[in-house]
Amino acid sequence: MKTAIYPGTFDPITNGHLDIIDRALRLFDKIIIIVARNPAKSPLFTAEERVFLIEQALADIKGDAALAVEMFDGLIVDFARQRKANAIIRGLRAISDFEYELQMALVNRRLYAEVSTVFLMPHEKYTYLNSTIVKEVASFGGDISNFVPPVVELMIKKKFGR
Repeated sequence: MKTAIYPGTFDPITNGHLDIIDRALRLFDKIIIIVARNPAKSPLFTAEERVFLIEQALADIKGDAALAVEMFDGLIVDFARQRKANAIIRGLRAISDFEYELQMALVNRRLYAEVSTVFLMPHEKYTYLNSTIVKEVASFGGDISNFVPPVVELMIKKKFGR
């Protein structure tokens, strides 16, 4: 069984993230989406809220797919080792993402050679999209309905008092 992990902050999950998950499902038997609790970031949603939102957003694409959502603190390669994952999925939107992602992939390979990083590009209609942009647009009352699943849009509006 080919197992991949897809780590991220997912604050919040976007349609771009969902597109990457959909693409990864064509390559792997099981995908574990990992909600990272990064102490260097100040997320809008708690880790528990992010897990809930991801699970709700996945309901439409889950079907018979082997998808799981978990929280994790620590090195992603440690999680991969524990779960016997074959791959770490990373999304690349633009060339500006590549340098950082390449560095992380090389460090991860050095720490745990048995796991490969697989870079997936989202559909071009999501190449500009990230969680920070979604939160910024929402904070000013902008329409984010094309950027995130409906459940996420609702929760963001609640967070911003709309």
